[in-house]
Amino acid sequence: MSDSREHWYEEDAGPLVRLYAVTRGRGRADRPDLNMDTMLVDSGRGLGLRRPEPEYAAIVAICRHPVSVAEVSAHLHLPLTMTKVLIGDLIDDGRLRFRMPPAAAENASDLGVLHAVLAGIRSL
Repeated sequence: MSDSREHWYEEDAGPLVRLYAVTRGRGRADRPDLNMDTMLVDSGRGLGLRRPEPEYAAIVAICRHPVSVAEVSAHLHLPLTMTKVLIGDLIDDGRLRFRMPPAAAENASDLGVLHAVLAGIRSL
């Protein structure tokens, strides 16, 4: 870098400063209903985005088909917490629909697995 004004720039920092600006300094999503397993899908096909940042358009493109929050984060190569902030913005705009994974019954599924294992052992 030849410009003395750009002494703060570091190649290894990557997109973090830009992402901080896109999320307006928000480092956490205020949405307890979003977790890694939450499924997302685009609900506004054919509608324009309200937000001009390319990260939002990329999320909508990924969510053409149902996909989890973790998968969106992996596709974008962004931290999960920041991805949840961006996804929360799109949900608030009405652009994305989401569904929480069904809560597993506390002991019913474990008991079923244990019965299956026991039946397998007995058959030996």
